[in-house]
Amino acid sequence: MGSLKRAWPAAALAAAVAAAFGLAATSGAEAQAANDVGAPAAAVQTAPAKAPDTRTANAAPWAGIGRPATRSEIQAWDIDVRADFKGLPPGSGSVEAGERVWEEKCAICHGTFGESNEVFTPIVGGTTKEDIESGHVANLKRTDFPQRSTMMKLSQVSTLWDYIRRAMPWNAPKSLSTDEVYAVTAYILNLADVVPADYVLSDRNIVDVQKRLPNRSGMTFYEPLWRVDGKPDVQGDACMSGCRTDPARLAAAGLPEHARDAHGNLMAQNRIVGPVRGADTTRPPRTDLDGAQVAALAEATMLASIPHQRKPEDLAREANCMACHAVDAKMVGPSFRDVGAKYRGRPGVTEMLVGRVKNGTSGAWGDVPMPANAAIADDDIRVIVNWILEDRQ
Repeated sequence: MGSLKRAWPAAALAAAVAAAFGLAATSGAEAQAANDVGAPAAAVQTAPAKAPDTRTANAAPWAGIGRPATRSEIQAWDIDVRADFKGLPPGSGSVEAGERVWEEKCAICHGTFGESNEVFTPIVGGTTKEDIESGHVANLKRTDFPQRSTMMKLSQVSTLWDYIRRAMPWNAPKSLSTDEVYAVTAYILNLADVVPADYVLSDRNIVDVQKRLPNRSGMTFYEPLWRVDGKPDVQGDACMSGCRTDPARLAAAGLPEHARDAHGNLMAQNRIVGPVRGADTTRPPRTDLDGAQVAALAEATMLASIPHQRKPEDLAREANCMACHAVDAKMVGPSFRDVGAKYRGRPGVTEMLVGRVKNGTSGAWGDVPMPANAAIADDDIRVIVNWILEDRQ
């Protein structure tokens, strides 16, 4: 009898669980067995069938996928720093520390003093002590000033800090620590004479730095752009098809003749990164092309008409390869001699290198990535690659 008393709770529990999940006893014998040990009658009764869950049929395809993000996960993505410095994390960095980080990770593209125009437009330059006092950069009003730097246009130091943290270095964004971001920002501000060389920038004094930015008062608030029903600041029509292409309309929509070359030849000034090439503004605009021809011309490049009988070295120079490479010496990238020595003789190496030149690559020769060269014809790239792979010993 004692053994029966010890046994019935397990059997009754099993029956109760079955009832709780809407499971019927499999046989009358099993129910009788439960009754024999004194299990409650309710435990062995067949539960009523559940109504079908109509929510499943009407649920969105993504229902049940994923989970709510945790607070730490949201914080990892919510990294923007506003103009009022909301979102700015605590930390600090000196100009001296920023210079060390800059030399290691930034100078290769921006120059030692932020002045380089070889890869990107200059970060520093064009501002004066008078601009720091007035809050307006005088050179922004000059039509003959050659180029606008980042510090000429920057109106909020929070923008500089935020962009460095989320996007720099170019080949390893978000890799800088918080203190390194403060340090690099301090170094740039020192180059622009905003802070002294012994300055330590932090979340506690960055508000004071904002008061010394050369272009801090250079922004204009255009209210209509902030209103849904506001008037746009561009006048035009919504022509999407059958648009007029007569010369008078095109002339009215383009630059006046005297402004076409006001800042020098755009083709000569265009950066070497990417496939885009500026228009040759030393020549008058083409007016003898229809829409399809204009689109095709926009995708063409300076290299499109280079004959293949030209020397490979000339092709490499025209393709701006020589901006980062030399035949026998390391520059921004490795020398052609070193590339040839590393890859010569490997199966399929020509097509492999053609693909890397065409699409860009990084990591094989250092931290600086090689940009894509989609504008260069495959045949021209192949000529250059075969020339690089030649044994120059």
